[in-house]
Amino acid sequence: MGNQNGTIVAGGHGKGHGLNQLNEPRYLFVDQQQTLYVSDYSNHRVVKWIKGATQGSVIAGGQGQGNALTQLYWPNGLFVDSLNNLFVANQGNDRLILWSQGATQGSVIVDGSGQGAGANKLNTPTGLSFDRQGNIYVVDVGNHRVQRLSIQ
Repeated sequence: MGNQNGTIVAGGHGKGHGLNQLNEPRYLFVDQQQTLYVSDYSNHRVVKWIKGATQGSVIAGGQGQGNALTQLYWPNGLFVDSLNNLFVANQGNDRLILWSQGATQGSVIVDGSGQGAGANKLNTPTGLSFDRQGNIYVVDVGNHRVQRLSIQ
């Protein structure tokens, strides 16, 4: 309390694509070890920063903008579960994608075949969260709704 000086914990070296830079960071998640996960929106990647690190490591995307399973397109909201699985609201591809720990590509959990208003479709997903029962909640901006999904 009372400390008004911030500490840079990720980025801070100007806009760019280096591992010590970010380009429009949008969302973050901090785990129990104070590891920071950042959706690096315009670099189309998710970067992991271990506490005290001077640079991050790409754990999802980073292969340019696209819809291949090795790529992200405007990643937004993210969540890391207790097994270190990374869930990403992939805005540009209108899908929810899962990257298992150490995976070289993601797997589509919801949609991925274009925008839509059906219960199995997303339109500009931006945020996500989980409840204690393992349900995932997705902010579906283009459809003006929040969806609850049960993922097995």
